[in-house]
Amino acid sequence: MENDAATLYCPNENCQAANPLTHKFCQRCSTPLPKNYLWAVVDGPSVGSPGEILADRYLVLEKSVLLDTKPGLLALRPELDNLQPLKAYLRLIPYRLHVPQVYGVLFLADGLPNREILLLEKPPLLVDDTIQQVQLGSELTTAWRDATSMRQLNWLWQIAHLWQPLVSEGVASSLLDSYVLRVEGSLVRLLELRFDAATSPELPQLGGFWQQLVSDAKPAIAEFVDHISLSLIQGEITSTDQLITVLDGGLAGLGRSQTPTIKIITKTDTGPSRQRNEDACSPPSGTLVSKPPQPTALAIVCDGIGGHEGGNVASNLAIETIQQQVQQLTKVPYDHIDPSLLLNDLEKAVAIANDKISQRNDGENRQGRQRMGTTLVMALPVAHEMYITHVGDSRAYWITRHGCYQVTLDDDVASREVRLGYAIYREAVQQSAAGSLVQALGMGPSTSLHPTSGRFMLDEDAVFLLTSDGLSDFDRVEEYWETEILPILVGEANIANVADRLVEIANVKNGHDNVTVALVHYQVQYWEPEITIKVVIPESFSAKTVDFTSRVADPTLLDRPNQKTQVIPDTEPAKTRIPLQWIVPLVFVVAAGFLGLFVKQLRSQSWQFPFFSNPTTTPNPTIKATPVPRSLANLSPGWVIKTNNQISLGNNQSLPPGVFLEVINTKPNPKPTSGNSVSMRVCGNKSTQTPANTSNPALTSSIPPNSIPLPSTEKTVLLDLSQLKRFGVLVLQSDTPNPCRTVTQPPAIPSPAPDTSPT
Repeated sequence: MENDAATLYCPNENCQAANPLTHKFCQRCSTPLPKNYLWAVVDGPSVGSPGEILADRYLVLEKSVLLDTKPGLLALRPELDNLQPLKAYLRLIPYRLHVPQVYGVLFLADGLPNREILLLEKPPLLVDDTIQQVQLGSELTTAWRDATSMRQLNWLWQIAHLWQPLVSEGVASSLLDSYVLRVEGSLVRLLELRFDAATSPELPQLGGFWQQLVSDAKPAIAEFVDHISLSLIQGEITSTDQLITVLDGGLAGLGRSQTPTIKIITKTDTGPSRQRNEDACSPPSGTLVSKPPQPTALAIVCDGIGGHEGGNVASNLAIETIQQQVQQLTKVPYDHIDPSLLLNDLEKAVAIANDKISQRNDGENRQGRQRMGTTLVMALPVAHEMYITHVGDSRAYWITRHGCYQVTLDDDVASREVRLGYAIYREAVQQSAAGSLVQALGMGPSTSLHPTSGRFMLDEDAVFLLTSDGLSDFDRVEEYWETEILPILVGEANIANVADRLVEIANVKNGHDNVTVALVHYQVQYWEPEITIKVVIPESFSAKTVDFTSRVADPTLLDRPNQKTQVIPDTEPAKTRIPLQWIVPLVFVVAAGFLGLFVKQLRSQSWQFPFFSNPTTTPNPTIKATPVPRSLANLSPGWVIKTNNQISLGNNQSLPPGVFLEVINTKPNPKPTSGNSVSMRVCGNKSTQTPANTSNPALTSSIPPNSIPLPSTEKTVLLDLSQLKRFGVLVLQSDTPNPCRTVTQPPAIPSPAPDTSPT
């Protein structure tokens, strides 16, 4: 950077003092100074010259890397209706660990008409704050040769998880472009999205890209990478689910060369403005747990809802229930754990806790605002993996030497608007109802609850922070992670002292709520194995893609007036800065009417967001569209059909009547007379269902009687459209209960429950 006069303005609206770029805190008021580094999406080689300041705020550091010198101001808002490709970024917000999110737009008056430059936040950078120098993170193809075998497979595993979501948004080409495919430590990060041509790339092309990596693969996995890349090219591996299963096997083999040591500490505090602590945590506050010698390390943070009506009861009941369930799950040796089934079981444990709280609410005749509930976030380290399960707005952060990453997405109105493509996040959180929760434990039966679960491969030391919103509000984690949490990883701080310090920050800098934190310090010793990892390609495999996903939950059930989570009626809150509890009853009536029309409109659409959505057909809540019924004539990925008659597959194989199939993709058939070729996942049959976990009656008994769980083994079949027409099938409509629902496919949005709360 060549502009020594450039300054960073304090984001505190009552200060706004100019500070040297090297300062971390405002020299006048001590407010943390965020360094918002941005990536400018431009066609040319750069957006400006280093040292140049654009639009009186964006300092050019190098090429397309900018620094926002006025981070307290909102960036200019892009016109979403006129910038259709932008919505791919928004709908991929559940994958923001890898996919950049939109910061705003930059308008340049350089002689080009209407030149809008998209600004993306948090690019993969190596930053030296002392001299204000930055450089882009390495391309994966460059960093590959110096990575361990564990990290090499970890990178491929992450790409495999990203493939289907990016295909669905028409941007899978991003994973084949070595320039935008970067790494930041163990994480795969994209500089920007590359939009597919008329024909989206397919798995054989991914195999071709991976084949280039074989020569520099570590000896333990060179044969493994060569085998799976050729299997992709030759069509032996036909889906990302199968690919992930194969990579899981390779990582499990390498994991035997990795020895983890885990420490967990929790801390909860009532805070300066509350009379009662409705938060709860496990282990108990102040308790340090180490694994080994303990056989299990589990951290849970819950933020109760309901005030004196029972928020503390709900949070403690949730923790007690989940502890009992997880204790049963972790008795299974790691070598016998199926990651997909473990994720299912964790979600079932959450469902059991939800139903216990909900049943207690029902037994005490609690309605509307009187219902008690709780948010939840928990972390379960197992061997070389970290399992995270989450409901509500309590968060999980992943801190490494390379950065701090929020790995959960709040179940609130702001996040929902972003993943629906209606607003960028920085704008959405400014709305008065942004923090209104769309789901929490105890608000209703578990059939309407959609927890998010995911797992992360760990090949380096890390700290996971679980926290209630008493700390995470106002970006306190982002402001203080580097000075307070990072020292744990470099051996300069004790995690018990850090937990105390984080609670102190929450009370002094926020102070509006109870605060609870859990720190999970994961340390690893790894050595390269001397054996060669072999490839095992299963003929059948679980179809549950394990990664964080977007969930479209019920219309707003909860709100946080005065920054405290409390229950409100089952209506969408009006977007007003007037506190919700002051709105007169008439406003609730009007809002309920508009909400009903809005939800009815959403339900009339083919609800495929975000993994099988079409960017050109996203419902617009302000425009009434004519519903288009589903039919065989326009099958789309994510749709589900049911066989009415037996369908022959050849080779003495057939599908019986009553089988449910989920459309994976469609493409033209080489034989014009046969119609389109449809790849489908066999995912359910009422007469042949087997519970996902028969070893734990407490979990299997919680399956709702009308739900259809995934069978233990699944297959993918290829059929012609003419076959489907000839044998007769039923296309399930978007508002029909989906028996093929997996972690990668949200259900249709349900109708809001009648508002029975007092107004």
